Amino acid sequence: MTPDIDAANAQAVDQMMSARPILKGLGTAAEVIPGMQANLILHAGPPIEWGRMSGPLKGAVIGALLFEGLAKDEKRAAEMAASGEVDFAPCHHYGAAGPMAGVISASMAVYTVENVTHGNRGYSTLNEGYGKVLRYGAFSPEVLDKLHWMNDQMGPVLAEALERSGGVDLRALLAEALHMGDEGHNRNKAGSLLYLKLLSPWIAEVAKDDALEAKILRFLGDNALSVLNPVMAACKAMADAAHGVEGSTVVTVMARNGTDFGIRVSGLGNDWFTAPAQIPDGLYFSGFTSQDANADIGDSTITETAGIGGFAMAAAPAIVSFVSGTPKDALNTTLEMYEITTTEHKHFTIPALDFRGTPTGIDIRKVVELGITPRINTGIAHKEPGIGQVGAGLVRPPKEIFEQALVAFAERYAL
Repeated sequence: MTPDIDAANAQAVDQMMSARPILKGLGTAAEVIPGMQANLILHAGPPIEWGRMSGPLKGAVIGALLFEGLAKDEKRAAEMAASGEVDFAPCHHYGAAGPMAGVISASMAVYTVENVTHGNRGYSTLNEGYGKVLRYGAFSPEVLDKLHWMNDQMGPVLAEALERSGGVDLRALLAEALHMGDEGHNRNKAGSLLYLKLLSPWIAEVAKDDALEAKILRFLGDNALSVLNPVMAACKAMADAAHGVEGSTVVTVMARNGTDFGIRVSGLGNDWFTAPAQIPDGLYFSGFTSQDANADIGDSTITETAGIGGFAMAAAPAIVSFVSGTPKDALNTTLEMYEITTTEHKHFTIPALDFRGTPTGIDIRKVVELGITPRINTGIAHKEPGIGQVGAGLVRPPKEIFEQALVAFAERYAL
């Protein structure tokens, strides 16, 4: 029976928009992510084996094994990863989303976001801030020391603060942040300050040590990306609410592992459609050029999948100072994305467009028919592990993944 695609898409995007993600708590991955195992490393993007991993992802895996104490040095960690002693799986297979390399190991602290409308959950790690960090493939002692401090000292305080607060409504936070100049992917200055405002009284109430309280508040306040990871978990929970609608051509996952760019489609089960990831076009930090760049990497494209990020750039004209372009380019990016989406978001609106809802629900049919691929803004990682971020810019997924998905859709539904 031929599906009513438009009705299926309307259902999928309605479920995505009606999802209400509440940041409920914080615990170790082994405690809160169903199916997490001690020898399992989750990573950003579609499935990939060690031999095909990019430099940043390999570096992050090595760092995770050192962090867990499963390997004593870099050489042993690489041997473990290559020999099959470690299992790898996409974060997306476990309801999680990870920025850049996106690795999650068993004892890492992760946020739990519950979609209270539909009952599903999303997960993400704590954000490390800028500089030399694990998500860009760094694993030096200072990187691991920071991770242990975040896990062992900041994590328990945040967990108790979130419990006492009753949770943070991330849909409401995002809606407000969009009216304050954020777009939810690479510009989160307003959202991170809102996050700090909501949590700081509870942190002050539960912290047993004044010096630790001050350090946590300073760490969160100085990091303009503090809220990015909870936002990604929220977008994952929202997008997952749209997944599995029979006959729907709406994209529910866009993700990159530094080698491949992959998508999943609501009406096509858990199949991935992949092609080589591209190098973003953008601005580079002093001393770096496109020759240093790794191909696009990270699960943060779940923001665009849910209708924010690059799709909401008209709300954040100042982002062009980070990713290149002009304020008019930011406006035009959002206007172009209306061409390939199913609807306008009910809760995420853009003041500069007379509070028009953000373009939401990428339709693979429109992408292929119009030849317009999604617009994404992103950080750029160095191709070698351990160096970190070298710039930021704009990128588009390869068109062939949408063509693959549309062919698979036609075959599945006998169109």
